[in-house]
Amino acid sequence: MTYLNKRMGTDKFSKQISGPPGPIISISREVGCNGVKLANKLATSLNKNNMERDWKVLSKEVFHESAKELDLEPEKVRRILKQDKYIFNDILNAFGTRRFKSEKKVVKTVTEVIRTFAFDGFCIIVGRAGHFIARDIKNALHLRFVAPLEYRIKTIIENNHLNREEAIEFIEKVEKERLAFRKSIGNVSCEEDCFDLFINRASFDDEKTIDLIELAIEKKEILKDYSTRINYY
Repeated sequence: MTYLNKRMGTDKFSKQISGPPGPIISISREVGCNGVKLANKLATSLNKNNMERDWKVLSKEVFHESAKELDLEPEKVRRILKQDKYIFNDILNAFGTRRFKSEKKVVKTVTEVIRTFAFDGFCIIVGRAGHFIARDIKNALHLRFVAPLEYRIKTIIENNHLNREEAIEFIEKVEKERLAFRKSIGNVSCEEDCFDLFINRASFDDEKTIDLIELAIEKKEILKDYSTRINYY
């Protein structure tokens, strides 16, 4: 509950969470699809519906909360999970023997943090294998953003102020790190049967993408078990 207290900006929950887990939206994406940017716009749009709680976007927050639990720096948690191989001596030298945490413990902690957020609900989890870790939650919508390489190169050039060659290297590097993370969680797949909806970001701008997602939310009925706010005047 500490994770949730921090995230919701309160010291204590005023009441015990009740009802079914969720709702959640997970967004898996290819590098250069502006997943976090779109997720924040989506949260803003969904919060206009005046549901019982506001939607939150989770991405780097997962590593920050996991790092607190492990008594490590967030970047060190990320470094463990993005490596293709976990070499004991290298990790030991990086963190020191007193603060050494096994890869297994780091993976377990990150997974538990994500599941805690997912069960509490009203969160949009960007990356972090959210579609896999929260696959058993009924009231969930799992999305995959894809786009042609040229579209993604252009996006990275604009966002990161890189040249074309640097953008291609960036895409390759980050995709390898994400693959390593998915492997560390449990050989997580990005195949079609893992997602409810694939969206080509080159075909749909932000506004149209949000329209598609909100339609999918309605059709899958992931909000039917939750109430709207009651305003008292």
